[in-house]
Amino acid sequence: MSIEVLSIIVLFVSFIGLLLLKVPVAYSIGIATTLSLSMNIDRMPAITTIAQRMTTGIDSFALLAIPFFILAGEIMKQGGIANRLINFAKSLVASLPGGLAYVNVLASMLFGAISGSALAAASAIGSIMTDRMEKEGYPRSFSASVNITSSTTGLLIPPSNILIIYALASGGAASVAALFVAGYLPGILLGFTIMGYIAFVAISRGYVKGERASLTEIWTYFRKAFFSLLLLVIVVGGIVAGIFTATEASVIAVLYATVLSLIYGDIHMGDLPQVLLSSAKTTAVVMFLICTSMAMSWLFSFEGIPAMISTFLLEQLNNKFVIFLVINIILLIIGTFMDMTPAVLIFTPIFLPVVTALGMDPVHFGIVIVLNLCIGICTPPVGTLLFVGSGVAKISVTQVIKPLLPFLAIMIIVLMIISYIPEISMFLPKLFNL
Repeated sequence: MSIEVLSIIVLFVSFIGLLLLKVPVAYSIGIATTLSLSMNIDRMPAITTIAQRMTTGIDSFALLAIPFFILAGEIMKQGGIANRLINFAKSLVASLPGGLAYVNVLASMLFGAISGSALAAASAIGSIMTDRMEKEGYPRSFSASVNITSSTTGLLIPPSNILIIYALASGGAASVAALFVAGYLPGILLGFTIMGYIAFVAISRGYVKGERASLTEIWTYFRKAFFSLLLLVIVVGGIVAGIFTATEASVIAVLYATVLSLIYGDIHMGDLPQVLLSSAKTTAVVMFLICTSMAMSWLFSFEGIPAMISTFLLEQLNNKFVIFLVINIILLIIGTFMDMTPAVLIFTPIFLPVVTALGMDPVHFGIVIVLNLCIGICTPPVGTLLFVGSGVAKISVTQVIKPLLPFLAIMIIVLMIISYIPEISMFLPKLFNL
C-alpha cells in the first residue's frame, strides 16, 4: 500500500471517527488533516504546513464580508426588524387558508434575506410566530417545521454568507455578484413551493383564516417595514450595479442596520457592546471552520483526490444526468453530518471540475450545492437549524421529525428541478451580464 493511499485512509477514518465521538466539526477536520499529513512527514512538516494553510486560507479580501454581514444580522435580530416584517407579511397573506403559516414563510424569506442567516431567521421569526400560530390551532410541531424549512430561503436569497464562501471555494470561477443574483429565483421558488404544501394542509385540516387587511393597513405596515426592505435594494443593487463590492456592501449593511435600529429605538448605544460580542463569537466559530476546511481542501488537492473522483465519475457513469444525480445524493448525505461551511469549502473543489466538464455553469452549481446543504441543516444528526427551530418552539426534536418529512421531500423536489433546469438559476445573471 502506497503512502498516498494510506494517507487518504487515515484522513477519512480519523475524520469520521472523531465525528462519531462528537468532537466539534472544526476540530475533527483540523485533527484529521494533521494526522493524514503526518503520513507524508518525509515530504513536509505536518504542523507547519497545516498552520500555513489555515492562515493563507482566510487571507482573502472577500471573506471580510462575512463578519460584517454577521454583525448586520445580529443588529437586525436585536433591533425589532423581525416584528415589522411579520406585520407586513401578515397584512398580505393572513386572510388565506393557513394564513399564519404563510406569514411565517414570507417573514422568514424577508428576514433571512436581509440578515443573510438561516439561524437568525429561525430564531427571530420562530420565537414570535410559534405562539401566535398555536393560539389559532396550529400544532407547535407543524409551526416548527414551517419555520425550519422556510428559514433556509435566506441562504439562497442574497445577501448570503454561504454564497460568499462558495465564491472563495470556486477559485474565482463564480463571482459573488453573479451568485447573489442567481439565488433570487431558486429562493423564491423554494418559499412558494413550501407555501403550496401549507395550502394543501390548511385546507384539508380546516385551519382558520385571518381577517383580510384593508389597503390602508397594508400601506401602513409596508411603510413601517419599508426601510428594512430597502436594505436589500441597497446591498444587492449596489453590488450588481458595480457601485461597491460585496465586502464594501457588508460594511454599508452594518452602518444602515445600526442607524435604522437606533432611530426605531429598538437598540440603544448601551446595547451595542453586547451585540458586538455576540457577533464576534459567531464570527470566530465561522472563521475557525473556514481555516481548518481550507487546510483539508488543500490536502485533498495535494493527494490528487479531486482528479481521481472526476476521472472515476466521468469514465464509469458517462451520463451527465446520472452524474448530477449521484453528486446530489452524495451532497445530501454529507449535509446530514457536516456543517455547511466546511462542506462547501471541502467538496466544491472536488465536484466543481466534474460538473463544469459536463457543461454546468459554476454559478448554477453554487446554487445547487447550497440548496443541497440547506436540506442537510434541517435533518439529524447534526442539523443545526433543526435544533434551533425545535428549541425556539420549545418542543423536542423527535416531535418535529414526522411533520418535517413532507417539507424535506418538497425541498428535495425543488433541488431536482433547479439541478436539471439551469435557467432558473442562470436567467438573472445572464440578464445582468454577470
